[in-house]
Order: sequence, then C-alpha cells, then structure tokens
Amino acid sequence: MKRGTLWLGLPALVLGVGLSPFILTAHAQTQGKQPTAQQEPSQQQSKAFVGQIVKAKNGQYALLVDKQAGTGFFLDDQAKAQKFEGQNVKVIGTLDAANHLIHVSDIQPA
Repeated sequence: MKRGTLWLGLPALVLGVGLSPFILTAHAQTQGKQPTAQQEPSQQQSKAFVGQIVKAKNGQYALLVDKQAGTGFFLDDQAKAQKFEGQNVKVIGTLDAANHLIHVSDIQPA
C-alpha cells in the first residue's frame, strides 16, 4: 500500500520540479507582502535561479526565468551579468522581491 502511494506522489514531485521557476516567482511575490521582523536582506539565504541573461530595453541586464511569460529579475552586478549575455546560467543570490532584483553572489553557465 505504501509503495502505491509513493508512485502516485512521484508525478506530482516531477511536475513540481518542472514548475520551480513559477513557484519561485509566486513564492517571492507572496513573501514580499508579508512583513516579518526576521526577514532582513542580510539574513536571507542565497538561492539558485536558472534562466537566460538578457539586456532589457532600459540597458540593464536581467535574468529571464520564463520566456513565455516574460518573467525575470534585474541583477545588481551588471559587470558579472554582461559576461554571460545571451547565455543560460545559474545565478546564486538573494531575492529582493519588492524591487524584482537579485543580489548576485555568483553566476555560472547552466
């Protein structure tokens, strides 16, 4: 009986992993609306964000996480981002959801 339950949960897990950029965006939006004393920018943990580095119309580099929806985040380290323009990357950093900005720690090719 437990084995059958495990197999039923596997597609949900795979689907959840496939939708992780959407989950991150939705989670970040709800997190920004819930003020708590514990969540200060210096206390946030770094996370990985995967997408493509693009140059926005305003000239700033951003991480495009969902091409169809046009969802992305601006990057605070423009010099690092410029080196990866047009490439698929993994950005390590902390999210400032209120400003749609990632405070970059590192950028690596995906």
